[in-house]
Amino acid sequence: MSFLDSLFNMADKKDLKQFSKIADQIDAAGEKYSAMTDEELQAMTPEFKERLKNGQTLDDILVDAFAVVREASTRILGMRHFKVQLIGGMVLHQGRIAEMKTGEGKTLVATCPVYLNALEGKGVHVVTVNDYLAKRDRDQMAKIYEFLGLSVGVIVHGQSPQLRKQQYDCDITYGTNNEYGFDYLKDNMVIHEEQMVQRGLHYAIVDEVDSILVDEARTPLIISGPGDKSTHLYSDANVFILTLNEDDYEKEEKDKAVSLTETGIKKAEVYFNVDNITTMEHTELYHHINQALKAHTIMKKDVDYVAKDDEIIIVDEFTGRLMFGRRYSDGLHQAIEAKEGLTIQRESKTLATITFQNYFRMYTKLSGMTGTAKTEEEEFKSIYKMDVFQVPTNKPLLRKDLADSVYANQLAKFRAVARDIKERHERNQPVLVGTVSIEKSELLSSILTEEGIAHEVLNAKFHEKEAEIIAQAGRLGAVTIATNMAGRGTDILLGGNPSFMALKEMKRLNFTDEMINRVNSANEVAGVEANEEYDAARKTYKKLYEEYKVQTDAEQLAVIEAGGLCILGTERHESRRIDNQLRGRAGRQGDPGESRFYIGLDDDLMRLFGSERVQGILEKLGLDDETPIEHRMLTKSIENAQKKVEGKNFGIRKHVLEYDDVMNKQREIIYAERKRVLSGENLQDQIQIMMRDVITEAVAIYTDENEVFDHVGYRAHMYRKYLPGGVIDDLDFSSMTSSEALEATYDRLLNLYTEKEEFIGSERMREVERVILLQSVDNHWIDHIDAMDQLRQGIGLRAIGQIDPVIAYKMEGFDMFDEMNKLIREDTVSYLFNIQIEVPVERKAVVDVDSLESPDMDGVDRNPSKSKPEHMEEKVGRNDPCPCGSGKKYKNCCGR
Repeated sequence: MSFLDSLFNMADKKDLKQFSKIADQIDAAGEKYSAMTDEELQAMTPEFKERLKNGQTLDDILVDAFAVVREASTRILGMRHFKVQLIGGMVLHQGRIAEMKTGEGKTLVATCPVYLNALEGKGVHVVTVNDYLAKRDRDQMAKIYEFLGLSVGVIVHGQSPQLRKQQYDCDITYGTNNEYGFDYLKDNMVIHEEQMVQRGLHYAIVDEVDSILVDEARTPLIISGPGDKSTHLYSDANVFILTLNEDDYEKEEKDKAVSLTETGIKKAEVYFNVDNITTMEHTELYHHINQALKAHTIMKKDVDYVAKDDEIIIVDEFTGRLMFGRRYSDGLHQAIEAKEGLTIQRESKTLATITFQNYFRMYTKLSGMTGTAKTEEEEFKSIYKMDVFQVPTNKPLLRKDLADSVYANQLAKFRAVARDIKERHERNQPVLVGTVSIEKSELLSSILTEEGIAHEVLNAKFHEKEAEIIAQAGRLGAVTIATNMAGRGTDILLGGNPSFMALKEMKRLNFTDEMINRVNSANEVAGVEANEEYDAARKTYKKLYEEYKVQTDAEQLAVIEAGGLCILGTERHESRRIDNQLRGRAGRQGDPGESRFYIGLDDDLMRLFGSERVQGILEKLGLDDETPIEHRMLTKSIENAQKKVEGKNFGIRKHVLEYDDVMNKQREIIYAERKRVLSGENLQDQIQIMMRDVITEAVAIYTDENEVFDHVGYRAHMYRKYLPGGVIDDLDFSSMTSSEALEATYDRLLNLYTEKEEFIGSERMREVERVILLQSVDNHWIDHIDAMDQLRQGIGLRAIGQIDPVIAYKMEGFDMFDEMNKLIREDTVSYLFNIQIEVPVERKAVVDVDSLESPDMDGVDRNPSKSKPEHMEEKVGRNDPCPCGSGKKYKNCCGR
């Protein structure tokens, strides 16, 4: 252990001592609350709120609030927080990450800090990795909060904006990171304040914090609308790629990159009949060829994606889950659709975007919990200002982590895995096998089928049964194959889970899904009063549960006798953290268990990042395929390979954030401007400042460096852009200096502005100003996002000229932002003075927010909207020359 590690360890011990002291105080306070009646216990919530109102802090009432939650949980759920769970709750309250082993009851841990922080009345968000866990955790824990007088909501896919708003207005809200982030972006696209669903981002507890804030942080959350590009180029490029051989391109697997060689470029030029495909003129064609090449050579079916129901669905590389609604960006998704012979969807245009890093950093206080975060502590500290505290286990960890078994190749490795499974299966020890892809899980499944070993397969193709399969992985003799981290958040109980077994039997007895769901959540707040049908279902469930409980208790003893759950990893993941998560599925709450990883020297990790020296040494040893190799140098080499990839991925995430930080500052300014407009703030002063600004800019354009004022050009400019005929005809600019012309024009515009207001009334004039400014901001912001995307794609070339691309992106990005603000001012003033107000003015959305589906990631466009944004024209491209002949782009001319 290094000196720094020792220091951190000492700091953790000091914190643990303090936490233990407070936990003892909670224990002591518990006696008082256990003697209370339900009514007296419930009365503590208003008392706590009153104490906060009178100047006490959350820390002042922590001991009492935690003790009250613990007592309520004991009465309502029959679950009493262990001391270590109280400590975990204190860590979360401090805005830190609580690292707690699998099976330590993290869902219950969160109840104390959630209740405490919800007392402030500003809202607490609990963030989960999927809708199933959001609903499950809400249903389980709502009973405690509602008993104590707090309201609890849940945000899941498919809810209406009205229902979402109700859920966000609750004291406590459960939901996924995607739903929260998507709602934030949508709230900043609406045209009336009452359409916004979220309130302020106050306090969030992120469950599986490493999965959400690290694994999903590589790519931004994006809302897209259909673009106007043709799809035929994808088909053409796809057909061309089929004519190439391996000499025509170079592949870099480490970076998942591929490019044409000189021979490949020549073939492309001949095929598409162009002189030089790398010129600006043919940029789009060259881009389509590269994406088609990547689709064929880098993206693997059943590893990176699956083809299902005429759709390409992305597979999450960390969990193996199907990610419905997510699309690869930049045309890659369409290239894969062409490769697989599916319907090619239109390319999308970004309407709003944010990284998860920047979204979650907006919370006043952020905390998280997971089984594995220490290996990524540097990232949590540098990005989120959160450190990791390792909470001790409630019972000693008895799991045996066996040494890795390394084989010369994958085939030998999988044979060895099958032999190990067979041997353990024969002695009835349950085995959970972790694989890194669908492809590998199906390969192992076919080997086990040949061996006659009954088993369950859990991968992206069968995700619907995920929780059920994982929950039963601890049954006597069970063999379960799962992609790494599938079923995360579901406890594996030795001997089986009686609750899942009872619910499965109810399904067989033809109880409706609604009844089963209501019984499963066991709550009366599902929107339906208890009735005879529900009572019958509940009684059946209770009877079945008791029967299965007796069965699973007996089975549990037999499983413990057989050695507990065994975890077998079929290869090392590129992150040590994911391996630790897989190991952590065994040995929960002092259960016995084992874990071992099997490695082939031709596994992707070893092939791409392992040491070549290792391969050389093994060849010299001349070992046969069936002999496992265990050596300290090998273990060290594997760990070094993982560290290399972890460092590389951290660099990628940091790089994404550096670019988004530029956009984030701009986004904050634009969103703050929209909020002012939506809140009904009086914009009169701002509009008059804009009027003066556009006149000042116009005067500057027509005044040369010698202060010579081109009054003819200036007059024409003002007529063309801002003023209807006759307004400044009587002003003799030829006899004025530029500054005199500025003042004279401004006075005339101000008079015209006053006349308009007198004609239509002040209230209506303020709404006209809001409508015009909102429309102008939204139109130009969407164009700006598009322009910044294009800038970023090409900015990497600056590195050739020894210029830091990020610095170049910042400088040029802010210049573009200034230009966008100038266009917003010009448009707003131009519209204001040129429109004829004869009918009631109504706000018109640039994007139909209600039509946007909720997203779910990944370099990825998240759920493109089904409807066409209103400001996009059907026939003429926004960047095409305007048909009126002005020489301008259509979007800057008649397309306005």
